Amino acid sequence: MKNILKITTVLLLVFSIKSFAQIDTLNYLKQFEINKANYIGQPLSKLLNDMTQIQPKTIWSNPNLKNRNQTMSSDFNFCDKEFSFYNTITLGITWQTPIPRSETLHYEDLNDFYFTPAERFFYGNKIIQDIVVYR
Repeated sequence: MKNILKITTVLLLVFSIKSFAQIDTLNYLKQFEINKANYIGQPLSKLLNDMTQIQPKTIWSNPNLKNRNQTMSSDFNFCDKEFSFYNTITLGITWQTPIPRSETLHYEDLNDFYFTPAERFFYGNKIIQDIVVYR
């Protein structure tokens, strides 16, 4: 019985710490959405350079529903890929000019959706049309 109580206490502590970390991340990223006027029409590199506290861990491209050969937006997640589908905090970027889907698929295949320096370089000069932060 004592062991069960200890295990339960540790699990509660871990989940509460993770919840607070997510809230902090959400609040931090929401500031960029609130100030998106500073980033619309600017390259993604400006936004990434201003994010001094946290950087995206994964990137997921979203194909255009009318033209599957184009990527209209990308979702940047701030957790490991294994947790990307569980109520994660996402920074959604809509691109001013669609990106060829073949190029975004290349990087997804190459780096398994992780946001590496290669993706940072590739997406860095793409121009932002809109920013949305959601959970």
